[in-house]
Amino acid sequence: MDLTIHHAYLPHTDPEASLAFYRDTLGFEVRNHVEYGGMHWITVGPVNQPDTSIVLTPPAADPGITDDERHTIEEMMAKGTYAGINLATKDVDDTFARLQAGDVEVVQEPTDQPWGIRDCALRDPAGNMIRIFQVG
Repeated sequence: MDLTIHHAYLPHTDPEASLAFYRDTLGFEVRNHVEYGGMHWITVGPVNQPDTSIVLTPPAADPGITDDERHTIEEMMAKGTYAGINLATKDVDDTFARLQAGDVEVVQEPTDQPWGIRDCALRDPAGNMIRIFQVG
């Protein structure tokens, strides 16, 4: 099989804040921005990976989720326990310094983990956990 990752999904609660974070803070390009019924789907991705994207989607978009489930999802998002993504960089300390100079919620400064990776962690405006691993 020849499989690749095309889209990953993360929820968002504020399209403008999410757009500013992923575009302006992380430097991702906006690949699509769809508004329908007052909800926004925003597709972003690294400039150097045109075939891999993150779709930022409103939690209310899934018609199969009940109001109680939606409320639980939003509570988990606010705590940073619902969704997340791992990103990679060649120099996590430099990347962290650049991000910290902006307005980001830092969860963990660059740390050497016992499993052999150096990483840091922050949250996006919706509370999603963003871990950045040093690779290469």
